Amino acid sequence: MRKLVSIFKNKEIVNRIFFTIMVLFVIRIGAAITVPGVSVSSELSDLMNSGNSLAIMDLLGGGALSNFSIFALGVSPYITAQIIVQLLSKDVLPALTELSKQGEYGRKKREMATRYLTLLLGAVQAYGIIQMMQNSNYISLTLAADFWTYAYLIIVMVAGAMLTMWLGDQITEKGLGNGISVIIFAGCVRSLPTQITTAWDKWILGNVAHGSSEMVSGVFMFALYILALLFIVGFVVFIELSRRKIPVQHAGKGGQNQPMSRASFLPIKINSAGVIPVIFAASIMSAPAIIAGFISSDAAQSEWLNIFNYNSTFTMPWFDGSHWEMNWGLFIYLALIILFTFFYAKMSIDPEKLADNFQKNGSYIPGIRPGKETERYVSKVLNRVTFIGAIALCFIAALPIVLVWANAFDGDNSLAIGGTGLIIIVGVAIEINNQIDGLLAGKSFEEAREGI
Repeated sequence: MRKLVSIFKNKEIVNRIFFTIMVLFVIRIGAAITVPGVSVSSELSDLMNSGNSLAIMDLLGGGALSNFSIFALGVSPYITAQIIVQLLSKDVLPALTELSKQGEYGRKKREMATRYLTLLLGAVQAYGIIQMMQNSNYISLTLAADFWTYAYLIIVMVAGAMLTMWLGDQITEKGLGNGISVIIFAGCVRSLPTQITTAWDKWILGNVAHGSSEMVSGVFMFALYILALLFIVGFVVFIELSRRKIPVQHAGKGGQNQPMSRASFLPIKINSAGVIPVIFAASIMSAPAIIAGFISSDAAQSEWLNIFNYNSTFTMPWFDGSHWEMNWGLFIYLALIILFTFFYAKMSIDPEKLADNFQKNGSYIPGIRPGKETERYVSKVLNRVTFIGAIALCFIAALPIVLVWANAFDGDNSLAIGGTGLIIIVGVAIEINNQIDGLLAGKSFEEAREGI
């Protein structure tokens, strides 16, 4: 309560909260406006609840794809462009690698390259989605199906994607949290009230007329569902806040030029990559369906696309002539999460650079020699800690899929708990809370300095 009062007393935080809410309000309005010239089938909203690649895109678009709105692309092209630029910056494209070493100037140049690539990918992605949905009869055009109509639709969708990206940047600069993550967060949060209401209707209201024993059973199931949801949220919070502290000694000078050592810690988060691996993995999983949409309606509905659908099985021929059904989509999805978790952990904590900075500043890890030995030790600890974080992310992401397979909710898949959305919700909420704490601490410091 005291923190809440402090927040509302802080004018800067209140302004940032208000600005973020207003931007999200604009995005929700845009998500409700269907692209002009397009008629949307009622089957499209049902498709978004099926957990396929388009449902992943709907998640990245904050729920805008289910209406085929002007913001249907969401931040997906920007995320894909970020992946490409960051991969090319890892000693693949010399120009980008050099820019990554040039500090703030290099960061701005790489961001500009990302935006240009977003524009290109947005146009390609928009055309792919239009073709795929039109071939699958999820949308129909109310205008003549000629070149200029497609060009018009692509321009509208790309403009919506660029506006979404710009609004995300404005949230980052003037609001709370990382703008892109907050936009996705808003799309994930919107389903929580519906999910809880559905559970209430299913287990409480649905058993009112079936006698006292059914009512008691329904109340128990609803209470168990809420407790399980809280447990999963608590587990995600625990993973997000857990750290491995490496003790560090800093050599310095005390009084009378006597050597003095100060102890501190190097904290390594179990999930140092945050929600980025989940978002990137979801973005990659949606790409094959979009590419198939370029080819034909048969390609867009091909069985091989089930390889990238983690709610469907894909049948493969076996060497003895039999067939083997397996959910390859889930394995690919989890493998991508693990890959991006390690990739971003290495980007956020570079053991070689860290060891070099320790040596320059006179810092060292007790019992570990400076230089290469420090680099190897930090790398080993980082890999072990990141492995735990990657497995935890995979568990949370796979939980709703496993529950649906087990038919834990009597066919009502919308009640599945855990998953990508929950990881994003908790991760972004913690990030916003940390930013608020930082702003409050800065305000307290300024007040203390003025008092002096």
